[in-house]
Amino acid sequence: MVLFRTIAPEAEPVSLAEAKQTLRVSHDSEDALIASLISAAREEVEAACGLALLDQSWRLTLDVLPPLGRVLLRRHPVREIVSVTAFGEDGEGETLDPATYRLMAQSRPAALYFTTQADRAKTGNGYEIDFKAGFGEAGADVPDLLKRAILLLTAHWYEFRAHLAPRSQPHSFPAGYERLIAPWRSRRL
Repeated sequence: MVLFRTIAPEAEPVSLAEAKQTLRVSHDSEDALIASLISAAREEVEAACGLALLDQSWRLTLDVLPPLGRVLLRRHPVREIVSVTAFGEDGEGETLDPATYRLMAQSRPAALYFTTQADRAKTGNGYEIDFKAGFGEAGADVPDLLKRAILLLTAHWYEFRAHLAPRSQPHSFPAGYERLIAPWRSRRL
């Protein structure tokens, strides 16, 4: 099972202007650095919480369907299933009819239930599940605590950018970061 992003979000949940205001930076000479820190902070928050903050596309590949026909989609919130493709023994792909599966997007992680078992001889090389996830298209759609966590990380990494060698970055996480993302972390037993 491999999960990877196929289309990245078109924007960031926090704008450059918001970050510069938080950092109290009025010049433009470090805009590229600040923008890259915003992007890195978003990716850190997404990875730590199993989220997709802004709309983006993902693909989950599986060798076989689980015995109970339930596949967990570990990016939250899942907005839609774009397609499910089953690959035959010689590598040809067949798009499955949406009537053969059902999405439970409200659960976390979201689950895709297959209502009928696919012909195992026909699907020897696995499955690809393409789906869209995210809170929306704009930063206004992202919960405020998560945007605050991005700003906190951006400010922390900006402040300590020169204190350590580049390979040691990011060195640490600021106080309060874990508390901001705690409600959004997925818990495992």
